[in-house]
Amino acid sequence: MFLKVQQDDLILLYRNMVRGRKYDETLIELCQKSRMPGMWHSGVGHEAVQAGVATFLHKDDWLELSHRGITAGLAKGLDSRKWLAETLGRSGGYCGGKSRKSADQQLGVLPTGGTIGSCFPLATGAGIAAKHAGKGQVVMCLFGDGASQRGTLHECMNVAAVWKLPIIWVCENNQYSITTHQSKVLAVEDVSNFGKAYGIPVETLDGMDVVAVAEAALRAIERARRGEGPSLIECKTYRFREHGEFDITTSYRTKEEVERWKSRDPIKLFRNRLIEDGTATDEILIEIEAELDRETDEVCAWALESPEPEAEQAFMDVFRN
Repeated sequence: MFLKVQQDDLILLYRNMVRGRKYDETLIELCQKSRMPGMWHSGVGHEAVQAGVATFLHKDDWLELSHRGITAGLAKGLDSRKWLAETLGRSGGYCGGKSRKSADQQLGVLPTGGTIGSCFPLATGAGIAAKHAGKGQVVMCLFGDGASQRGTLHECMNVAAVWKLPIIWVCENNQYSITTHQSKVLAVEDVSNFGKAYGIPVETLDGMDVVAVAEAALRAIERARRGEGPSLIECKTYRFREHGEFDITTSYRTKEEVERWKSRDPIKLFRNRLIEDGTATDEILIEIEAELDRETDEVCAWALESPEPEAEQAFMDVFRN
């Protein structure tokens, strides 16, 4: 039974999950064809977490993305053309193709930090600003289980708890820091235990269940808007791809483990649930999927046609006049 999330919202959640997956798969293909600079970090498998926490944020709320944050960013409202062009290193992107990371102050999307763990102080700064503004804004900060090993997490969770900052910390726990399983580097099974140390509410969820994630996010958002401070949500999920598309290491996890998690593909699970509950028909969902296929193709063609930045642009937007 669906709670809090209304019927129209369920279709929106599905649309946002599928949209993120299609853009992600497009980047996988482009990376494999060497049509983009650097490495693509796929978030395939994470869609329930990201759509669940980002779909119901207000425009003036803040979102701090992880490096696999494509689904959340698009759900928050990032311009897909500018986002894809930036990821491909093209001048039509948010940062003129020079960063490959997108941010939009008007849409409340914070820049992704260049180092693992830098998301915490960035989100804390936004939380301080939001509390000072007094407009009921919240900050949603996504991070992985690997980032939870950084000292910045503890410093920022502590200050957020002391100052009752309106931050929702969301751990996308896919269990692996590149090739290292969390059991080898974390003394506790649940990252949510860290929140207990600072006296903030925590929830540990099935990260393949988008409704469970969305409902937990709504509870935390409402609490933060009331001025009751931060929360920590840990979502147990899994990345279906390797750490990055150029990685060829597969010995650290078994084929059986990967296939077991793929059998719980969050999009397929939610699709079946929508049909079984009578929320949508197969025909309606096929139409949504076809529409998103057309959108992705059009946006990809536009981004690839955008030129690469000129050499003289290298030092533009670096220093403030």
